[in-house]
Amino acid sequence: MDAATWIGSLGVALLLLAFFLNLFKFIAQDGFAYIGMNIAGAGFACWSSWMIAFIPFVVLEAVWCLVATAALAKRIRSTRARTPGRAAGQQRGEA
Repeated sequence: MDAATWIGSLGVALLLLAFFLNLFKFIAQDGFAYIGMNIAGAGFACWSSWMIAFIPFVVLEAVWCLVATAALAKRIRSTRARTPGRAAGQQRGEA
């Protein structure tokens, strides 16, 4: 197999693993593992699609990766907001 096939296979395997683990309640949909596997899987699938110049899947996987990255940012913000012992001013970056 060539590099694009290996990279694409890794990406698709990560996406399917995340889907399976979430569907059968092994990981949470808003958890770092699920989101991380989606970012990595979509990123690898996008890269492999770029390598073979299959633009429809480059677009699909790039959007998937961006949406998953936005979900990660949202998750990080919500985790920081729930951190116990932080004063309200510290959450907004005030002294």
